[in-house]
Amino acid sequence: MAVLSADGVDFDFEMPVVVVGAGACGLVAALAAHDTGQEVMILERDDNPQGSTSLSAGLIPAAGTRLQREAGIDDDPDLFAADIVAKTHGRTPQDMALLAARTSGPMIDWLMDNHGVGFRLVTGFLYPGHSRMRMHGPDSRTGADLEQALLSAVSRAGIDLLTGASVEDLFVDGTGRATGVRFRRPDGAMETLGCKALVLACCGFAGDADMVRRHIPEIADAECCGHLSNTGDAVKWGAELGAQLADMGAYQGHGSVAHPHGLPLTWAVVTQGGILVNTDGRRFSNEMRGYSEHGAEVAAQPGHVAWDIFDARCEEAALDFHDYREIRKLGAVKSADTVGDLAAATGLPLDALQAELDGIAAAAASGRPDRLGRSFAPDQVLAPPFRAVKVNGALFHTQGGLVIDHDARVLRTDGTPLPNLMAGGGAARGLSGDSNYGYLSGNGLLSATAFGRLAGITAARIAAGG
Repeated sequence: MAVLSADGVDFDFEMPVVVVGAGACGLVAALAAHDTGQEVMILERDDNPQGSTSLSAGLIPAAGTRLQREAGIDDDPDLFAADIVAKTHGRTPQDMALLAARTSGPMIDWLMDNHGVGFRLVTGFLYPGHSRMRMHGPDSRTGADLEQALLSAVSRAGIDLLTGASVEDLFVDGTGRATGVRFRRPDGAMETLGCKALVLACCGFAGDADMVRRHIPEIADAECCGHLSNTGDAVKWGAELGAQLADMGAYQGHGSVAHPHGLPLTWAVVTQGGILVNTDGRRFSNEMRGYSEHGAEVAAQPGHVAWDIFDARCEEAALDFHDYREIRKLGAVKSADTVGDLAAATGLPLDALQAELDGIAAAAASGRPDRLGRSFAPDQVLAPPFRAVKVNGALFHTQGGLVIDHDARVLRTDGTPLPNLMAGGGAARGLSGDSNYGYLSGNGLLSATAFGRLAGITAARIAAGG
């Protein structure tokens, strides 16, 4: 894998716009470029496009959408951007947060109205850090269905998608202009494809263990539940091109992945009053900090596991999620009518478990935060029948990468843009600051789709000579 000189290269075929990667970012970028009248080719490494998108809950946060207005939800980009920046403790650029927030609503409406992608607004609870209900996703709330909806839109548009095409090398001329790529077919044959504009939508580096250990050692020993084809290709090419990298320590973790089943248990049960306890029956963190930072928290517990404890009331918020229904089918959800039954079903010490539940009830009655700083409303105190799922902490995807401008152009270390290279999603620096705590629910798909659309629009303009 390398950046090669374009001198003397005779490409096998050419397309105005080439997109590397067929996850949400690449598919949205291709649709945006196609809408301007440019021909597009998408190259996807896997035989069956999935990526990080298919492994997610398929929920995209967006402000000012038609669905929000119909639901009577008053939201705006300034408020959304403030939520993004606040979650990172001010460590993500305000201008990029505002750019994503301002383009998110029109992007959702465009996908619905122009390309027939179906979305439903998630109501009933707020994800940590969001001040409005703004999560949009398919009815199933699965990333696999979002991926399929975008693939269908690409197919209807007549956009070329070549699967089983692993891009190995970029061809670049003396000015830094990408003139094409070389990709490997499943039989080992190599082909070349020339382009006028190139979009890197091949996600981050969660699948490269060496890069993870170098940049985010705190999560290096945790399970990777992300897409293992995310091997940092865009970052590696960008480094060779002199591109600027930022926030390489940022990532989305998850502190509630059903173990050993590997399916994420929605944090919705936590927002309704659920808690995490370790195998000693003790809580170890304020769960309302968010699910990303709890990836490392859970991984640091004895045995690298914890139990997610909630009740039937909390479970109601989870039943709309396909992954939760699958977790139940697999027998991972334990039920108990008393605290004693709960201890027996989980193997947790009864005294410690009872003490944690009593402490929560006392804090709720007093109106003050508990010993970990979490506030519980009286109606959030857990009550029988209880539910419990054994979980581990995991790495899902990285959030650092190539620095881009407001047109999604990749920037050099001196701040000037490379001539015709765009990036989005996991390939680009995201909106999560420089660590795990900055991940606001949906940030991955937000940067994939909002910046993906901008990348496609810019690529089309460059291909047309603009």
